[in-house]
Amino acid sequence: MSGPAGPEETHGSGAPQGPTPPAAEVTPAEADGDLPARLGQERLDAPVVRQGMFGTQTTGDTSGYGGLQVRRAPPIDSPRPYGSYFDEIADTLGLSDAIERVVVDRGELTLHVRRERLTEVATKLRDDPALRFELFSGVSGVHYLEDPGRELHAVYHLLSITHNRRVRLEVSVPDADPHVPSLVGVYPSSNWHERETWDFFGIIFDGHPALTRIEMPDDWRGHPQRKDYPLGGIPVEYRGAKIPSPEERRHYE
Repeated sequence: MSGPAGPEETHGSGAPQGPTPPAAEVTPAEADGDLPARLGQERLDAPVVRQGMFGTQTTGDTSGYGGLQVRRAPPIDSPRPYGSYFDEIADTLGLSDAIERVVVDRGELTLHVRRERLTEVATKLRDDPALRFELFSGVSGVHYLEDPGRELHAVYHLLSITHNRRVRLEVSVPDADPHVPSLVGVYPSSNWHERETWDFFGIIFDGHPALTRIEMPDDWRGHPQRKDYPLGGIPVEYRGAKIPSPEERRHYE
């Protein structure tokens, strides 16, 4: 006659098979049942940066999206670990006080650098044997009209031929003080790239040997790739006819 069943000898059709699995851990986000509603409310509380599909102010919105409200998204800051070789770059570079935030998106690493430390960061990325970003492939500008104090961004693309790696540097400056240190002393090939970015966006690269226009005529007024630049800018002339610039062709009340 067998003795009484022990704690792990439960019999019957309803007995569990094998050892009892541990209880699943519940993350703070899962424990917060109101998380979707809370995040949605935080998004609705963000300031509106544009009304309508195209943000038109002087003419009627003919897109059908006149009631659309575009709100300012919070700045992205990716958490560790970043994945791929990105953690190794961040650890080797150090200079955490020079980096405002790190963004990993679509398999690309972007370091948002404080403008006063840009030259220092670029020099270490070039010279450190574990980094060796020898190739400067360009700098371009971006104009975020609805981001007060950070309207103008300079974006740099670097390539390490030694390690077959890429990294992007990004510096943001206010429209009222659009000064960024020139990298011509670190990467001489940035010379004409910085001229083009100044020409189109008005970012001033301090220390550049000859910051002059490279695409537009020398006497051109303004920077035509900024979001607040008038569409068209100048009328187009044909044989015996003159077509007004786009902002003057049609008017909606």
